[in-house]
Amino acid sequence: MGYYGGGWAPYVPVAERRRKAMREMEKRKKQGHDVSPVVIAGRAIAATFWGKSWCENLERYSDYANRLPRGRTYVRNGSVVDLQIKPGEIHAHVSGSQLYKVALKVTPVGKTHWKSICDDCAGAIDSLVELLQGRLSKGVMERICRQHQGLFPTPDEIQLSCSCPDWAGMCKHVAAVLYGIGARFDHQPELLFRLRAVDEAELIVHAAKAAPLEKRGPAAGKRLEGKDLSEVFGLDMAQSAGAGLAKGKPAKPKRAGKAAAAPKPKPKPRKKAASTKPRKRPAGAP
Repeated sequence: MGYYGGGWAPYVPVAERRRKAMREMEKRKKQGHDVSPVVIAGRAIAATFWGKSWCENLERYSDYANRLPRGRTYVRNGSVVDLQIKPGEIHAHVSGSQLYKVALKVTPVGKTHWKSICDDCAGAIDSLVELLQGRLSKGVMERICRQHQGLFPTPDEIQLSCSCPDWAGMCKHVAAVLYGIGARFDHQPELLFRLRAVDEAELIVHAAKAAPLEKRGPAAGKRLEGKDLSEVFGLDMAQSAGAGLAKGKPAKPKRAGKAAAAPKPKPKPRKKAASTKPRKRPAGAP
């Protein structure tokens, strides 16, 4: 229930609001629109590094202090029935006494600012997976999330708009959406980079350029000799030379100085001819 100039709006139970909102969202689905509600499991709005960092950053700013608590309640009870995050803008539908439209515009990160972040983190990020999972060093994470100088927008970089009649710059519906963004980053942290219109892969590129030479891969076109291969892969190159393939062609057999003579076939044993000599008769024979 809230006061909107003309008097107190009638109280509508949360479950009833949500049912109405979901009916509206089903209509949008049938019209071909994407619908992506924010679902909170348990009391914690965010559980991962990126989600928690976003919510903590919101709570640092005194501009938002008075309105954030109502937003937490709304996002926990499933009132953010649709949330779409795109480069530089956020569109959402929030269930209240009616279904309200929330639109936020976020200033893209300046090239100089983004380059500064990349340079400061260079050499300390090994993989995109580690970056998105927030498994990097504390120094890198603090640099990316630094207030005013990190990747999270300041209040001056966010324009707030809601279709509700609340006169406040940040109503409870907007606050719910801001917390919903943190919950969404739990599952899709790359959306933070999309929102700020930067490419997270550039952090990896800068890290590779800053890596010591011994940690970099071999230059393009450089081939390893047989001795190097045996050291790297632990192969017995002498044994595998005959079976090795070069550019898909079978290895040629080694040439011998002289052709080895074919072995002569062994002669077959001859049958013993019958003897023509008369046999001696034994003494006393008739």
